[in-house]
Amino acid sequence: MTKKQKKVLKRIIISAVLVALLAVFEHIVLGKNGDTYRVRALGEFFGKYYFLLLFLYLVPYFIIGGDILKKALKGIRNKQVFDENFLMAIATVGALALGVVTKGEEGGYLEGVAVMLFYQIGELFQAVAVGKSRKNIVGLMDIRPDYANMEDSEGNLFKVSPDEVFVGDVIVVKPGEKIPLDGKVISGKGMIDTAALTGESVPREVFEGSDVISGCVNLSGLIKIKTTKPFGESTVSKILDLVENSSMKKSKSENFIAKFARYYTPVVCYAALALAVIPPIAILISKGGMPAGEWAVSVLSTWVIRALTFLVISCPCALVISIPLSFFGGIGAASSRGILVKGSNYLEALSETGIVVFDKTGTLTKGVFDVTSVHPYKGEGSYAASLKEGKLSAGAKDFTDNDLLKYAAAAESYSDHPIAESLKRAYREFLRENVDLNATDYIEAGKNVGDNEITDELSATDIEEISGHGLIAMVEGKKVAAGNIKLMEKLGIRAESDNLPTGTIVHVAVDGLYAGYIVISDVVKENSKTAIAQLKAAGIRKTVMLTGDLKAVAESVGSKLGLDEVRYELLPGDKVDEVEKLLDTKKKKEKLAFVGDGINDAPVLSRADIGIAMGAMGSDAAIEAADVVLMDDDPAKIALAMKISRKCLRIVYENIIFALAVKFVCLVLGALGIANMWIAIFADVGVMVIAVLNAVRCLRVRE
Repeated sequence: MTKKQKKVLKRIIISAVLVALLAVFEHIVLGKNGDTYRVRALGEFFGKYYFLLLFLYLVPYFIIGGDILKKALKGIRNKQVFDENFLMAIATVGALALGVVTKGEEGGYLEGVAVMLFYQIGELFQAVAVGKSRKNIVGLMDIRPDYANMEDSEGNLFKVSPDEVFVGDVIVVKPGEKIPLDGKVISGKGMIDTAALTGESVPREVFEGSDVISGCVNLSGLIKIKTTKPFGESTVSKILDLVENSSMKKSKSENFIAKFARYYTPVVCYAALALAVIPPIAILISKGGMPAGEWAVSVLSTWVIRALTFLVISCPCALVISIPLSFFGGIGAASSRGILVKGSNYLEALSETGIVVFDKTGTLTKGVFDVTSVHPYKGEGSYAASLKEGKLSAGAKDFTDNDLLKYAAAAESYSDHPIAESLKRAYREFLRENVDLNATDYIEAGKNVGDNEITDELSATDIEEISGHGLIAMVEGKKVAAGNIKLMEKLGIRAESDNLPTGTIVHVAVDGLYAGYIVISDVVKENSKTAIAQLKAAGIRKTVMLTGDLKAVAESVGSKLGLDEVRYELLPGDKVDEVEKLLDTKKKKEKLAFVGDGINDAPVLSRADIGIAMGAMGSDAAIEAADVVLMDDDPAKIALAMKISRKCLRIVYENIIFALAVKFVCLVLGALGIANMWIAIFADVGVMVIAVLNAVRCLRVRE
């Protein structure tokens, strides 16, 4: 509980004790037994001066309801009269006044104070519930770093505000500290906790060359980071900005409730006034007049009590509180799992999604060239065949996967082409996994293999680059050729060309003999196939992939993932046109979601009914244009977001139907005089508590 909530709780306890003592005093000590009081002297005194008991009840009343009265008066001054504070003030003040007028025969002090007491209990309950539902979101504020460590010329660390760090500066993050800005690791290695941003509990290993995002916690090892973004544009700042502004965009349900309450409250106030005035006047006229005292006590007081009961029942707290709380809880549940929803309107729209359109590169695939397979040649012309023909020495052998990677990476060691980078990266990863087998000659066991350490031992000389074909270089005294099929043809080397896998093929020849080929392609993310399956299980009618890649590559990815449609060789503008076509074919109440990550996806993200961006590696433009951001780039989180959305909407509708049904029944009973003030308290506070409890369920979603 907050300090404010604790103060309210103290007031509730004090008031409840005083009310209980007064109830005992009034109904047991002063209570009538036939025509006599239980304590005759006190009974006769308070019976004669019944209004004096009012002053005793006003003590707990003002303790518990003083702030409500102030809010009601403030609303009247600001010409915003009709709200729950006004309803509570009128109902309780009316009940107390009626007790004085009727000398306790009708209405009562206890009921008036009890209404205010239980109302405040309900308000405290919902405040605590809101606080708990905010916990997942407000907890994100803990990811905001307080400082950044920088080094002076002598190597000493000093702390600065993250706002004072510029792009390109080097910062130092010690174990246990938050990473303050986005950047790239240039020294050191360690494990980082990304749970606050992505919802993933498993720490991630980072080393030299790894990209890191702000808000993560360094669990082990000292790392140095070269910043790539200023603090204002870093991941942590964007997350906090998205979260803080998420409540600004209301759902249709919230807007409906807001409009409903705006018209509903004054209507019930006028209805209560009519209930208090019209029937008594009608009765007075129908009976041809009656003594004023008798009429006031027996008729007017009866209908005034019904009107006051009607007012208490009509308070729309259950709807006004529980509906926004449901959406807030849904957004909190999503954020705790690394899904940032920019507003409850987008959370609501997710539940209506029927078509999901994906970009390929960086969304369903990793967006980087990787070596996906290595194929040493075993047929005619291989080293084994050459050995039989006496072309090689007795020590020669067929190439292994490692041999192909080693010579191709060495030949490409001085190139910064994406294909060259993928070959070097694959060989470094191979060395990291097999240090004892392949790298003991030139690195220490367990040491990370740096970007340039391959060339320390595998230096290439006499490099000849043939544009559009590949390159030739001398590696360890052997002439290595690495490139496409055109390079092999140019050198007169017969290479494999039939039934090759989809992707970029790098053929390798050593000393004029074909050694095999390496396949480089954009790797499908581990969870992409699962994501598509989960979406279909969730009732998504159609899944579509849009890509600028060639037909063969696009269809290969599409068939692997089980997509319904694949559209390929598209320019950024073409993607917008394709989405427009899909929007024209969707059903009336159906929503279309587009999932992308690149700067070229920003126009499509804005055009779709719901734009979903990859937050970890996605471009700033895509994240800004999107309505939902997946912080760990996991497409499987889309189905989870829809599950959270549908559960949230189901709870919202449950609360609306339940609250309106109970209130309607109780309003009728109150108008007929069947429901008393205690039933009114249940119809107001009880329904609100039940609705809030139901709304809190939005925080719990099983994956």
